[in-house]
Formats: sequence, structure tokens, C-alpha cells
Amino acid sequence: MGRVSGKMAFVTGGAQGLGEATARMLAKEGAKVTVTDVNGKGAEAVAAAINKDYGAGTAFAWQQDVTDEARWPEVLQLAHDAMGGLNVLVNNAGIGSLGSVEDESYDMFKKVQTVDVDSIFLGCKYAIPLMRAHGLGSIINISSIAGIIASGNYVSYNTAKAAVRHLSKSVALHCAKTGGQIRSNSVHPVFINTPILDRTKEMFGEAKALEKLGRQIPLGKVGEPDDIAYAVLYLASDESKLVTGIELKVDGGISAM
Repeated sequence: MGRVSGKMAFVTGGAQGLGEATARMLAKEGAKVTVTDVNGKGAEAVAAAINKDYGAGTAFAWQQDVTDEARWPEVLQLAHDAMGGLNVLVNNAGIGSLGSVEDESYDMFKKVQTVDVDSIFLGCKYAIPLMRAHGLGSIINISSIAGIIASGNYVSYNTAKAAVRHLSKSVALHCAKTGGQIRSNSVHPVFINTPILDRTKEMFGEAKALEKLGRQIPLGKVGEPDDIAYAVLYLASDESKLVTGIELKVDGGISAM
């Protein structure tokens, strides 16, 4: 028996990076998983690999632009029907942007908020009614340590990820008040070796970029996708049944400084 056996999970931004690692981890630990991504073929490839490793019918995939409100109820219902229910939502899809308040364009600022915050509002809004019928539920929103510690060069990303933190708390209180057994928490990674670091790698070269970022972290290293997938696994499991409204920092100690 895996740690999330019998769970039915929906993971956005699952074609690569943290989303892919999370989908694989949840499947490995016994859950059925739906993978969505704006890159539909990428999502399908991840689901196919999961089914190869853990058996047909473990994973499903659909194309989804998380900023498209009309698509949310459609794809959630497809996932619900395919998996036989829904009780874990992992809002992972997101983008970053490098720029100060003077350098960043207003269009890019709005785009980051739409992808990183609005999509989570929509996911929670439309998933909660489906989740209520399937026992203990868990909403896990991927924020960032940038939502707690600010930088002068990440105005859009800092703003969005801080909003995710409080949005998750509001959802947690709503779900508790309405009597459902649904919890809501945010996860706050430090630098993780995923495609979100590609621009930094292009600027400095991969080895130097990882070394440079690692020096900022007390434990001295950039994280790996599974570091976050294990955090999601805990929050998705019934091990965390009394945990709601928290921000789980996976940051190598940087927020302790």
C-alpha cells in the first residue's frame, strides 16, 4: 500500500519540472493521476510513461490552459470521470519573470498574476464541489520562497507567489467553515533545478548558475524536483489530515536567515 493509495489527483503544469515529478511520485505511491498542461502532447507523454511504469489506467492527460476559465470545469469533469472521483488538487502551473518595478512591463506583470494566481483561484473554485464527495481532500498550491522573501528583481513573481500564500489560507478557512474535509496548503520551494532556471543557466552556464544559486542557500545546493514532490506527497496523504492553512517551506534554510 502506497502513502496515497486510493487517492485521485489532478496536477497542472505536469508536462515537465515539478509537475511531472509530482505526478510520478503520487502514482508511485498508489494514486491515480490526471496530468494537464498547456503542452498537451507533453502531458500525454508523462501520462504514458506513468502508465508504463505503474499500469494502464493509472494516469490520464489533457491539454489545459489554466488561465481559460471555461476549460477548468470541462477538464476537471473529464478527470473526475476517468479516475472515478477527485480528492487531490495540485495547482502547480506557473511562470516567472525577471524584472524590477521600473524594468518590468505592465503586460508581463499582469500575465504572471494571471498564470500564477488567477489559475489557482479558478482551480480551487471549480474543484472543491467535485472533491467534497470523495472523503478527505487536499489542495496543494505551489508557491515559492519568493512569496515570503522578496527581491528587487522579481517584482511580478514576488507579488504573485505571495498572493498564492494568502489565497491558500483563505481557501483553507472556507473549506473548514463549510464543513468539508478538504485542506488547503501552499508549498514554497527555493531554487529547484527545473526549466524555470533556464534563463539563469543561459546567462552563466549551467554549472556556474547552479553554484551561484547554491551559495545563497544555507544547505549549499539547489534542490531537485523530488524534494518538492515529497512535500506534495505528505500534504496529499492522510498523514497530514490536521494540516491546513500552512506554508510548507522547502528552502534549504534560506528563510531562517
